[in-house]
Amino acid sequence: MNRRFLGRLAAGLATVLALGLGLPAHAADEAPDALVQRLSTEVLDALRADKAIKAGDIDKIIVLVDKTIMPNVNFRRMTAAAVGPGWRQASPEQQRRLQDEFKQLLVRTYAGALAQVSDQSIVVKPLRAAADDKDVLVRTEVRGRGDPVQLDYRLEKTPGQGAGWKIYNLNVLGAWLVETYRSQFAQEINAKGIDGLIEALAARNKGNAAK
Repeated sequence: MNRRFLGRLAAGLATVLALGLGLPAHAADEAPDALVQRLSTEVLDALRADKAIKAGDIDKIIVLVDKTIMPNVNFRRMTAAAVGPGWRQASPEQQRRLQDEFKQLLVRTYAGALAQVSDQSIVVKPLRAAADDKDVLVRTEVRGRGDPVQLDYRLEKTPGQGAGWKIYNLNVLGAWLVETYRSQFAQEINAKGIDGLIEALAARNKGNAAK
C-alpha cells in the first residue's frame, strides 16, 4: 500500500468522523482525544463489518454517514471557513445549499478509499492542552503497511444543547482541509459569485455520482 493511497484512506476516515458516525449523550463529558479514539475505532469496526462497503458500495457508505442523528462536527463553521468572506454575503438558502453540496463532495471524494479499509489502525498521540482549553489539536496517525500517515483534528468545545467537542477542521499529510478548499472556492466565487460556486459543486457532485 503506497503512501498516497494511505493518505486518501486517512482523509476518508477523517471525513466520516467529521460528518458524524454517531455521538452518544455522554460525549459532552468526553475528552477530545478520547472522543477521536473512540470514533476512529467505531468507524473502522463498522467499515470492516459491512460486506457491502467491503465490496465497494459507495451508496452504502453515504447512507452510513447520512443516517447519523447526532453529528460530531460544526459543519456550518467548516463550510463557512471554506467559503471564506463570501459566506457572509450568502443568503440563508445559499448557505444551506453550500453546506449540502460541500458535504456531498467530501463524502463522494473519499468513499472509494473507505471501501478498501482492511488492516489499518488509528493511534492517537498524547494531548497537549490545558484542562480549561476550548480549542484543541488532536494528533493521530493512520498505520498500516508502509509509513504512517499524519491525521490531525481541530476541535472546539461547544456550550448549550448538544454541548461537547466538535471537529471543525482536519489535516491530512500536512494539508488542512478547510484551507485547501478555500483557495479552490475563492476562484469560483471571484469568477461567478456564490451561485456559481453552488453550481460548480452541484455539477462536480453529479459527475462523481455518475461514475
